[in-house]
Order: sequence, then C-alpha cells, then structure tokens
Amino acid sequence: MAINDDLDNILFKFDITSTDVAMVRQAGTLIDDTLGDMVGDFYAWMAQHEEYKTFFGGNSHTLQRVQALQMDHWRTFFKANLDEPYFASRRHIGAVHARIDLPNDIYCAGMCLSDRLLNERLRGMAPPPPNLDRMAASVSKMVFLDNYLVLDEISRIQKEKILANSKSLLEMSTPVTPIWEGILLLPLVGIIDSVRTQDIMNKTLSKIGETRAKIFVLDISGVGAVDTAVANQLIKITKATLLMGCESIISGISPAIARTLVELGIQVGDVRTTATLRDALEIALRAIGADQELNGRLHDRRK
Repeated sequence: MAINDDLDNILFKFDITSTDVAMVRQAGTLIDDTLGDMVGDFYAWMAQHEEYKTFFGGNSHTLQRVQALQMDHWRTFFKANLDEPYFASRRHIGAVHARIDLPNDIYCAGMCLSDRLLNERLRGMAPPPPNLDRMAASVSKMVFLDNYLVLDEISRIQKEKILANSKSLLEMSTPVTPIWEGILLLPLVGIIDSVRTQDIMNKTLSKIGETRAKIFVLDISGVGAVDTAVANQLIKITKATLLMGCESIISGISPAIARTLVELGIQVGDVRTTATLRDALEIALRAIGADQELNGRLHDRRK
C-alpha cells in the first residue's frame, strides 16, 4: 500500500474531511494568541502528578524546552497539513515517549485535558464563532488522531523490543552442544512452540553437518508440557537427524509426559526415549564406543 493511500485510509477511519481541516485551521486563527496560556495551564496540571517530578524535577531548562516544543506542536496541529511529515512528526513524539518510558495513562490524560482546554477557549469567545459545535468537534477529531498516532508508534516500538528480546532468548535457549566426539546434546527448558521447534530443527541439523555427529540427545526434562503439535514436531526433528546419519534419543520423558503422549495417541514409532538424561548418555556412549570398536577392527583387517 502506498503511503498516501495509508494516510487517506486513516483519515477516513477517523472521519476527518476537508471541512474538518478547514474548521481546525479557522479555530487556530481564533485561539492562537491564547496557546501560551493553554500550555501554561497544561503544565500547572502536570505539576500535580508524580510524573512531573520524574521527568522535570528541578530542571527549569528542560521544562522550558518541552514547553516550547509543545507550542510548536499545537501550531503545527492548527495548520492541519495532514501529510506524511505531519504523521511522521506525531510518530516521532511516540518514539520519544517510548524512549523515556512515559506511562500511557499520563499521556492519554494529558491529551484529554488538552482537548478540554482547547474547547473551553473556543466556547469562551465572545461573540462565539459560527459553527462552534462543528468546529469543536473537528478539533476533537484531530486530537484523537494525534493520540492514535503517538500510541501506535509506542506500541510498534514495544513490539519490536519484545521480538528482539524473544529472538535473543531463543538464541540462548537452543544450545546444541558437542559433549563427546560424535555426540550432541540439547537440553530444553521452558515452553516449546512451533517457532522454537523450527529453530531447534535448523540449529540441530546445522550442527550435525558441522560435527558429523552420530548421536543427538534431546533432553526435555525441563519442559513443562507437551501437546500434540509439539510432540509431532519433536518426532519430525528425530526423523530429520536420521536422514543425516545421526540417531536421536529423547530423554527426560516424565510420567506426566508419557501419559500425555499415550492419551493424545502420539505415534512415537522407532524414536528411542529414556526417562533420564543419564540413561540417554549411557546409550549414546555405548553406541559411539561400538562404532569406534568396529572402525578399529576394519582398520586392522586392512593392514
């Protein structure tokens, strides 16, 4: 979707028409002289809340700078040039608020107050301007639009942070480790979902290719629950490793997981399983020892 199409779609959802834009611009010319007083009223209200001390404290320079920025914000607001730079400026405010971790409740309360202060100034004019109700409604629509753009950007940034953290945790939670020549171990802890099982598949097969491992031990003793989808994915992993010449052993099958697998009707097939990691490692070491012994015999015969 093109940028302009996206902007038009948002304006359509908020029912902001060319008439609303004209009304907002007219309102701006009427109350421009009182914007400074309005910003002063806003920060007098802000001073009553804990966030004021947190973000300003006794720093008068920061307060003056933010007040000047807010004056610019409202002048841009009443110009009502609803184009990409306007939308970007509002999203930038959201990015700043996300960076300083401003609580959403104080921001929304502040926007609610701003809408009330703007309406009070319009309705307090004498004589009242023509189409006063329509003008006030148009201003409120724009306030709601600004509110949405800021909060949407905050939400987007928070989602990016969550995804980045999840990716980092995923990297740390899938440590496919060589523990002996020819043996790989992957201990799983926590919750397993489709994304994580795909990551396990990719890393395990890659590690088998690098190390030419013959045994892969997948320990699930730290996994809280296994459902049908997870169980089937784990079985697929063992089949994929077998295609690369590496036998898999799933260890840590607790009584609860064993009962769940039976109740769900999961077909384990030829997959080797053990109750404990120790049992799995004993099997793996015996298998590697047998292979080494066989290779030694073949080597002796060639002599």
